[in-house]
Amino acid sequence: MIRALLPRAGADWAAAGVLAGGFLLALLSLLPETFMLHVPAFAVGLAGKYLAYAILALAVDLVWGFAGILTLGHAAFFALGGYAMGMYLMREIGSRGVYGNPNLPDFMVFLSWDHLPWYWFGFSHLPFALLMALIVPGALAGCFGWLAFRSRVSGVYLSIITQALTYALMLAFFRNDMGFGGNNGLTDFKDIAGADLHHAGTRAVLLALTAIVLAASLLASKAILRSRYGELLIAVRDAESRTRFIGYRPEHIKLLIWVFSALIAGLGGALYVIQVGIINPGEFAPGNSIEAVIWVAVGGRGTLWGPVLGALLVNLGKTLFTGLLPELWLYALGLLFILTTLFLPRGLAGLWHAAKPATVAEVTPEMSAVDSEAAP
Repeated sequence: MIRALLPRAGADWAAAGVLAGGFLLALLSLLPETFMLHVPAFAVGLAGKYLAYAILALAVDLVWGFAGILTLGHAAFFALGGYAMGMYLMREIGSRGVYGNPNLPDFMVFLSWDHLPWYWFGFSHLPFALLMALIVPGALAGCFGWLAFRSRVSGVYLSIITQALTYALMLAFFRNDMGFGGNNGLTDFKDIAGADLHHAGTRAVLLALTAIVLAASLLASKAILRSRYGELLIAVRDAESRTRFIGYRPEHIKLLIWVFSALIAGLGGALYVIQVGIINPGEFAPGNSIEAVIWVAVGGRGTLWGPVLGALLVNLGKTLFTGLLPELWLYALGLLFILTTLFLPRGLAGLWHAAKPATVAEVTPEMSAVDSEAAP
């Protein structure tokens, strides 16, 4: 019964499509500018940003679609991963900054800091920054999740707490004495591992790398959800009390997927910062987490590929809409969420499932299981 509810081949096709699209755009961007199929640099940057957002949407879908946890704070993990990468990129500037200080970022010199804080040590190395982009969001998610799930906080109460978490982090990172650039954040990045961030070849590689990470995240998520653990996760989502009564610990089951989703979000944030070129406390804003929920709702939660599609389409629409009527975008986004809730409760993925022939097990898996047990 439960296996019929788990993701099928859609994630495979989505991963293949992401890889094909990402690599195609990357290759076309390397063509001469006079060539008809040349993709301009700004389009490559937008595509990389959209794919990073799709990674965040996938992370939200794992906990909302498959664990039943409506999170309004996953932007915190995304932003923490972004700050970890931003710290490395700031250290990579070295003496090429405005003030020419080889040891301190420009904002620290401006604020009259005389030494580098201890928590900046190690960020001169890319592997360390990548490791921190995973460890910091994962550790925060582990501590938060252990306390929340152990206390059996759920439903709207948990959603509000996650929103409070990201809002508190936003207020903290706005402070200049935190050592993360205050309200201006971290910016003016120049290169990564010696490669110029503004070079067309570097941008193409970053786009392809983001596509690879998103595809790998899709396949890893599918493997996890198709395992015995995935079946338990669905059981906890649909009947947590029954799962506890037969001897399982729902808090442990939910904690694992919660931490895993935070790791994915942190990695997406790191890739986002490299391609966008800035990270500031605004990335922690609760509105960003709510937008991610809308991406998942529009695409179709509990499908893996649906949230990826939703993130790409909604952000493409945002880019086009804000260019024409920027002051009306938030109203359009709210209307989109309302219409999706009323007329497409299963999102765009629901349209696909409704269009294709369905087996009895897919429509009524519980009845299929009963019939198979009753058959001689």
